Amino acid sequence: MTRLMDGPLIHVGTIGKPHGVGGHVHVHSHMENSKDLQRFGELVDDQGCCWFLTWLHKNVAVLYDADHKPVTHRDEAEKLVNRKLFVHKNHLPVLEKEEYYFNDLIGLTAKILTDKGKKNPLGKVVIIHDYGAGVSLEIKDLHDHSFLIPFTKKCVPTINIKEGYIIVILPNEVEVPYAVDGKSQ
Repeated sequence: MTRLMDGPLIHVGTIGKPHGVGGHVHVHSHMENSKDLQRFGELVDDQGCCWFLTWLHKNVAVLYDADHKPVTHRDEAEKLVNRKLFVHKNHLPVLEKEEYYFNDLIGLTAKILTDKGKKNPLGKVVIIHDYGAGVSLEIKDLHDHSFLIPFTKKCVPTINIKEGYIIVILPNEVEVPYAVDGKSQ
């Protein structure tokens, strides 16, 4: 049985390889707290199928279909490998001030301030990287070059999701081979 949800869906996890022969699967959570995947209740995969998840232990879960029947065999679980799991954005917790979902940042225009206070376009946020040592924004500039900047208040002092942009202050370590602020580099 498949069911599609209205509105924006957020990628919250990915089904990994089977664990044992009983249909259990590894699930890679993209949430800060992986237990949220169970609390959300209904998840939708990238093929439109509904799933419910119960954690057995760290990163291993039982999946239940839309009729609440569990996946019970390894061969069933193998067919689900690499399926992405989504939740409706309205199910996500409301964030505190100056907290953002990565999904809301991707696609924002990155702008840089000139000496005269003008906001010149620099590019777009295309990917958010978080490898554990701090979050970085990957920006693809207007010349199709990509570069990373730390997602810190110093490098990204302004985020305006409503108007669709961020203000970027390039750290000294990031060089661009062209003028971005009215000055040649």
